[in-house]
Amino acid sequence: MVDNKIYLVTGAAGFLGGTICRQLIERGDRVRALVLPGDPAIQYVPEEAEIVEGDLTDMESLERFFSVSAEQEVIVLHIASIVTVNPDYSRKVMEVNVGGTKNILYMCKKHHVTKLVYCSSTGAIPELPKGEPITEVDHFDDMSVKGCYSQSKALASQAVLDAVTYDGLNACIVHPSGILGPEDFAVGETTRTLIDIIDGKMPAGIDGSFNLCDVRDLAAGTIAAADKGRSGECYILANEEVSFKEFARMVCEESGCKKISTFLPLWAAGLMGNAMERKAKRGGTKPLMTSFSVYNLARNNRFDSTKAEAELGYTTRPYRRTIRDEVRWLKETEKIAL
Repeated sequence: MVDNKIYLVTGAAGFLGGTICRQLIERGDRVRALVLPGDPAIQYVPEEAEIVEGDLTDMESLERFFSVSAEQEVIVLHIASIVTVNPDYSRKVMEVNVGGTKNILYMCKKHHVTKLVYCSSTGAIPELPKGEPITEVDHFDDMSVKGCYSQSKALASQAVLDAVTYDGLNACIVHPSGILGPEDFAVGETTRTLIDIIDGKMPAGIDGSFNLCDVRDLAAGTIAAADKGRSGECYILANEEVSFKEFARMVCEESGCKKISTFLPLWAAGLMGNAMERKAKRGGTKPLMTSFSVYNLARNNRFDSTKAEAELGYTTRPYRRTIRDEVRWLKETEKIAL
C-alpha cells in the first residue's frame, strides 16, 4: 500500500461505485466515498471507507470531499450520475450529470489531483449500423445520440476531454455498457428484470438484444484505467452482445424458474410501447414498456473492448457465471423466494 495515495470515489453508494470501493479496499488502498446526504444506501459502503456526505451540485460539500493534506496523491474516480430510461429532457439529469461533472473537473484542477477517471457510458458513443462493431471516439456530440441520459454523458465526456486539452488535466474515460451481477442492493433496472423473470412476472419477452457486463469486471476495468489508462483516451468496457431470448434461457436454467415461451418481434413491441406510453400519460402512471426501451433492444449493441483489453488488461466473465452468482446472491438476500 502506498501511504500517501487516496482514492476519491463519487457515487460510492451505487452499484458500480460500491463495488469499486470494495475492490480498492481489498487491495489495501485508502478510499474516501462521496454519498448523498440521507442516502439509505450508505449502509452498503464498506466501513473501511471514509464517508463524506455531499452532492455534485454543491461546491461546499465537494470542497470537503477534495480537501486532503498537501503530501497526499489524489486519484478521483467519478462514478456518480443519474441514470434514466426516460428519453425526454430532464433539467435535473443535466444539472447532475453535466454540471456535476464540470464541478468535479474544477475541483480536480484546483486541488491538483494526480488523475481523474470519468465513468461515461457506451450510450455517449454514436450508434453504427447493426452488426458493425462500435469503437471509441475522440469527440462527443450530444446531438448524435438518443435520450437524455446518453446526451448528458456525451456532454460530460466532451467536458473531460476539453479539460485534458486546455487545462492539462490527467484524465481518461471509461464507457461501460449495461451492468449486471451480485450486490445490487438498490435493485436497478437489470436486476429488476432478472427478478421479474424468476418470479414469473414477465409473461413475454422481446426478440432483441443487449450488452451487459459483470459489475465486478467493470469495477476492475475502472480501477485499471486509474492505474494504466492514458490521459485523453477513452476505453469501452463491454461484453459480447446477447439476445434477450438467450439471456432469459440462462436465467431460467440457473434459477429453476418457469421459462418464457413468447418473445414479441420488435415491430410489435414498438407498437405496444407507444400504446402503453399514451395510456400511462393519460392516467399519470409509469408505462410498463416504452418505445425507447424497445429501441435499446433493437439498436446495435455490439461494442468493441479490444482497446481496453490491450491497454488495461480488461476481461469479462461469461454471462452464465455472472447470472449464477447473481441468482445465488438474490436467494441469500431473500430478494427471490426460490
